[in-house]
Amino acid sequence: MTINLWPIDKVNKSRFSSKSNFVRNARICIIRALPLLMVLLPVSPVVLGAAEAPKSIQGLAVSALAEALLKEDPGAIHIAVAAYHEALGNQAGEPEVADEFQPVPMGETVLTPQEAKRAFMPYIARLDETRWWKVGVDPALLTSPLRVPASVISGSVAVVRAKLEGADRSLAIAKDAADFLLWAQQQAGSGVFPFPAASGNSKAHTMEAATRFLEKTGKAGQWDRVVRHGWIFDDLGEGSLQFDNGECGLALLDLYEVTRDQHYIESVRKSANWAVAQPLCPNWNYNSFTVRLLAKAWAITRDTNYLNAAIRKAHLGVIPGQLTEGLHVGRWMDPHNARPAYHYIMLGALAQLYMVMPCDNADRAEVRRSLELGLKTRNEEILSQGVMNKDKIVESLLLVNQAFSHDDVFLLDTKSKEALHTILVLLSAEMRRGKAPTSPGSWGHLLEYIVTNPNNS
Repeated sequence: MTINLWPIDKVNKSRFSSKSNFVRNARICIIRALPLLMVLLPVSPVVLGAAEAPKSIQGLAVSALAEALLKEDPGAIHIAVAAYHEALGNQAGEPEVADEFQPVPMGETVLTPQEAKRAFMPYIARLDETRWWKVGVDPALLTSPLRVPASVISGSVAVVRAKLEGADRSLAIAKDAADFLLWAQQQAGSGVFPFPAASGNSKAHTMEAATRFLEKTGKAGQWDRVVRHGWIFDDLGEGSLQFDNGECGLALLDLYEVTRDQHYIESVRKSANWAVAQPLCPNWNYNSFTVRLLAKAWAITRDTNYLNAAIRKAHLGVIPGQLTEGLHVGRWMDPHNARPAYHYIMLGALAQLYMVMPCDNADRAEVRRSLELGLKTRNEEILSQGVMNKDKIVESLLLVNQAFSHDDVFLLDTKSKEALHTILVLLSAEMRRGKAPTSPGSWGHLLEYIVTNPNNS
């Protein structure tokens, strides 16, 4: 649940010709960053050995950025980001885990509309077998977060909208999962869609992160401050709850649009109001989940508080972390958010925001520019090397192609149509081989796109 911005033990020392060059490069980054950091923090780091000094400067950079974001001070955010960029040096934009590219098989084609119409049926069978989201379950026993049933809702609603095979059953599945989300939200009691306070039940990264969070808060005597009825309802400003809250809110908005059930929109308003009040955090992708939720909530409710908050949070809490020059221009600079999945999560949020912003809004150009930079750098890699992450890339590129459906120049320049087509080919090939290519949410939206846009797929 925390962001690890520059662990010195993971720096790729092979980039430097010798140990002495590595040390010299680290010290140069520190010297450059220090003046910027001292503007924000009235403390002086003790520069020790080569290994300890970068850790010291990392801590200062993160602290300065966190404080600036908490205050929503644009000038301080700019200075803190610049200092952090200097501290990273040529590691800026390098992901914490090396990218892995999945090649697209030759000679394959996108599913035909006829194939797509029946391609969600295997998912329905699996969901009937594996459903764990049941009202009244003990959260401490769960091994997955609420984003899982949220994905089920979102994909099932796409099936309903596109009138695919199994639409009636899909709607029933979506409503059942929604009942569970509403119950969990009510149990948490703060408006947020919470996270299960389950410890040690799963090796999944997100569940292990929750275990560490619970251990830390337990030792600090803060359990009652963050857990209610077995659900984590407060992340102490860390920002991680924005992930599931955003995914669940978006799913219920999808379901509301096809049912007009007021229970769903009332639930979303609670989650959106919670999201508006959340402080910005140094993990840019956490902030972006709130941006996307608020953008769509504005489109449906027309509550201007949601639009204004979405624009503000994107302007201060997402876009500043993106590199605008250098080798990795268009990527987010910190190692965590430089990873492809998080990169496209943020692009998806910005696409959702761009789609609903009034055309005369002064911030719209900034959002468009950020999208352009981010799409160009990673879409080109998809076309030349392969697919790095299927779920979030599909979701984001579908949103981008929707947001810019009347702007062929943008889609051409960013290669967004080509990149989406490449992923469609890969996932179609996997489906024909009997795999479940993506999460239910991504798969449902992909099938809807193929059926409703036969000439573009």
